[in-house]
Amino acid sequence: MKLIAIDVGNTSTAIGLWSGGRVSRVSHEDGGFAAAAKRFKDLLAFSPDAVAYVSVVPEADSKWESLARRTGIPFRKLDWRGVLPFMKLDYPRPATIGADRLADAVGAIGRYGAPVLIMDFGTALTAAVVSSDRTWRGGAIAPGFPLMRDYLFERTAKLPRMKLGRGKAPSIGRSTLGAMRFGAIVGYRGMVREITRELCGHFDGEFKLVATGGFARWALSGSGMDFTIDPELTLYGTGLAVERALR
Repeated sequence: MKLIAIDVGNTSTAIGLWSGGRVSRVSHEDGGFAAAAKRFKDLLAFSPDAVAYVSVVPEADSKWESLARRTGIPFRKLDWRGVLPFMKLDYPRPATIGADRLADAVGAIGRYGAPVLIMDFGTALTAAVVSSDRTWRGGAIAPGFPLMRDYLFERTAKLPRMKLGRGKAPSIGRSTLGAMRFGAIVGYRGMVREITRELCGHFDGEFKLVATGGFARWALSGSGMDFTIDPELTLYGTGLAVERALR
């Protein structure tokens, strides 16, 4: 089965081809719907059977569903019911769990098993715990690098807007920008380390640590934390869940 897997985030859209249990031809489009739709049309050359879709941007959903309908391809939006073949949900209101977090968990179980802790480093930092019995237990949501950067810039008179995603933290901040980079990178790692310790400490077993999202590699580089970085985890989990539902 071939699927066009789509993950619509707050700052970019990831899109790729799911086939044979793997994701290929992945691109990340930050030019809005038009740029991602162009990539979608390129993937039609592979004769996909359906669209596998997750989104954290509700206003984008109707655009993508309409585009799929115009091309005659079934549109399947992942929600909590679609993950039940892979894990149980020990959560009071499962319909409120972000579809991207569910897709991450499905992908992590499929590739790494359980227990597993998944962190997604995007506009927000999200963490989710799946215990050894393959049950979603909950997690954490915290500000991501872009939100921290923008808040500092917008709410202060003299601090510049940092560029994120490249470079290392200085050993100590010896300029305004250096101090900001130190705070962003080292402080962020501290938050990640503490969230990981707290969440995993509530459950038995040694957790596999899996990270995804555009800032994962930069945030974790040199941190000493034993995360496996899987950039295509969300698309993989989306394709895996939707393929199961369609068979």
